[in-house]
Amino acid sequence: MASDDKLARELAGEAGQHLLALRDRGDTDDLGKVGDRLSHEFLTGELSRQRPGDAVLSEEGRDDPARLSADRVWIVDPLDGTREFGEPGRTDWAVHVALWERGELTAGAVALPAQGKVLSTAGPPGPPAPSEGPLRIVVSRTRAPAFTRWLAENIGATLVPLGSAGAKAAAVIGGEADAYIHDGGQYEWDSAAPVAVALAAGLHASRLNGENLRYNQPDPYLPDILICPVGKAGMLVEAIREARSAPHHQP
Repeated sequence: MASDDKLARELAGEAGQHLLALRDRGDTDDLGKVGDRLSHEFLTGELSRQRPGDAVLSEEGRDDPARLSADRVWIVDPLDGTREFGEPGRTDWAVHVALWERGELTAGAVALPAQGKVLSTAGPPGPPAPSEGPLRIVVSRTRAPAFTRWLAENIGATLVPLGSAGAKAAAVIGGEADAYIHDGGQYEWDSAAPVAVALAAGLHASRLNGENLRYNQPDPYLPDILICPVGKAGMLVEAIREARSAPHHQP
């Protein structure tokens, strides 16, 4: 039987291949909705078959309260970046598969099918090398926090808009960006797998105020996140605090 790390990697990768095939066919008007359902059905079916005793929390599935008393819960986003998936040529969409066990994320994988990548806790990359020049902060391309422009101006950073949360986290894990900041509009399935991989890669991951991220909660809403190198976390948490309280960041 495959380890949990390897299973997460295999399932995320295979779901991504199904999504690529669907996208290439281009035979549906509602590509994102069909992709969400296709990937959800594949992932939940395989988890039921290969880990029948585990609970599953999926963006596309009914939330079963039994997960709250389970020791093992798979947290999946079958298609993270549905908007980007439906736009021809975009590569910033992902598949997330993570495992929560007794309070901790213990396995995870982020597949970036259009980029030919699967990042996972099965052989995670090491921390990226320190970059020179201004900090590069990835933010949502459609819902960037209002304070980030003020933040970037005051610490001399550059904002880089991207789609999927998984793609943004992957940019930090791979060293193409220095931090990922998000405030508002996320759930556990958006960040569980990216956080599992980021932590395994030696990065910092927390709420924007520095508090620990908690998963398998009764309400899966988890609105904000910071992923960055450990050495930059303290500075960024403080800078974010100042930016969020500054009157000048309002649009």
